[in-house]
Amino acid sequence: MAASLRLGRQGILFGLRLSNFNTCVWATHPWQEHVRHFFRSPWILGVSPVKVQMPALSPTMEEGNIVKWLKKEGEAVAAGDALCEIETDKAVVTLESNDDGIMAKILMEEGSRNVRLGTLIALMVEEGQDWKQVEIPAPDAAAPPATDAATAPVVPPAAAFPATPPKPATSGPLRLSPAARHILDTHGIDPTLATPTGPRGLITKEDALNLLKTSPAPKASPAMAAMAAPAALSPVLTPAAAPPPPGSRPNIPPLSVPGKPGAPGTFTEIPATNVRRVIAQRLTQSKTTIPHAYASVDCDMAAVMHLRKDLAKEQIKVSVNDFIIKAAAVTLKEMPEVNVTWSGDGPRALDSIHISIAVATDKGLITPIIKDAANKGVQEISANAKALAQKARDGKLLPEEYQGGSFSISNLGMFGISGFSAVINPPQACILAIGTSRSELRLSEDDQTLRTHQLMTVTLSSDGRLVDDELASRFLDKFRGNLEKPQRMALA
Repeated sequence: MAASLRLGRQGILFGLRLSNFNTCVWATHPWQEHVRHFFRSPWILGVSPVKVQMPALSPTMEEGNIVKWLKKEGEAVAAGDALCEIETDKAVVTLESNDDGIMAKILMEEGSRNVRLGTLIALMVEEGQDWKQVEIPAPDAAAPPATDAATAPVVPPAAAFPATPPKPATSGPLRLSPAARHILDTHGIDPTLATPTGPRGLITKEDALNLLKTSPAPKASPAMAAMAAPAALSPVLTPAAAPPPPGSRPNIPPLSVPGKPGAPGTFTEIPATNVRRVIAQRLTQSKTTIPHAYASVDCDMAAVMHLRKDLAKEQIKVSVNDFIIKAAAVTLKEMPEVNVTWSGDGPRALDSIHISIAVATDKGLITPIIKDAANKGVQEISANAKALAQKARDGKLLPEEYQGGSFSISNLGMFGISGFSAVINPPQACILAIGTSRSELRLSEDDQTLRTHQLMTVTLSSDGRLVDDELASRFLDKFRGNLEKPQRMALA
């Protein structure tokens, strides 16, 4: 019995000593926790990013240009803060952040052009995370895998095939400037052969020209090869081809080389801005899909000129164009059948009267909108028109300030244009073209005497599917009545 108690006591003491030993070992060797923390740290996994993509800032926008970044890498960002300025197809718009965080990486630098919608332009991280350890997503298109030397196919001798420049490996989709794309397409050269030197793999015009100098001559077509075969078999030397006669135009005009004077027949590529590109698309769409009809009328501006002088005496400055906008809006209110647009299913009547006014800017024509113009006075219309025109020239129009118009007005009278026909701005039904006012002698119907009249020619371009000739004539007649008697506009 005594021996059993002694053995049990020794076993308990041995167990306690072993427990203390394990505790000391684990306390002095916390390497497991360090390893677990290391593999869970951002140094290995990276910080998950918040992606900032190129958004659609207008209904017709397909790509944009990065004008200026307003936040720098490492700078804190709050929801609603301005991240950058983007040039859309209409204006320069500020992109605001939807989340709080830190700007971690700018992927598209200032000056990046033709950035497609959905393209990743920047990365952010959440607050409290290390922005320097942000995980940069891999590009969509991976680089082609390298071919092992042991498994590489046997290449025929160089004499059998002409040497071609090596094809560089690309880590993503090709990015070409408009000038480079035109040069390579014109000469039928594969753009993947060019070595990009622009920012983030952009193939510039200089890259295309360098490739054009080093690339071999294009292969002859089968017909040309068949014609050249008999000549090659003949031992008799044929004289060189005669040069083209003076003044003849080559099939493909040569490109001008940067830094050298232009030779006759050369041209210089001018990259089109987003605004110019969209204007070209919409003008082509309008003239090819809308049946334009035109009608003109002369308006007597004597009453408007007299009223302007009276208002100027009271320090109220308004322009003739302000009266034209008011007259057009009141006429649309009196004739709602003209205040329509064309959709894919047919006519669509509009409840509001928003007048689009054409404003010329350095980047192209844009049409800011004077909303609810029929219910505004001439002085308020004048103030709105001046503010919108200045914002348009500064490129600071908001999307809601140039989208959704129901009727357009284009005035070239200040340039001395007597009359012209404007192109309809789809999906609108009409646009009114305004010429300059002129003095003209006309026989007065009251006393049969010659009097000087201040006449102005206006031309209405209308969509024949919505506004037929009879409706357009009635609209112009009522518009002329409202303009020649401005007091009627106040009563309408």
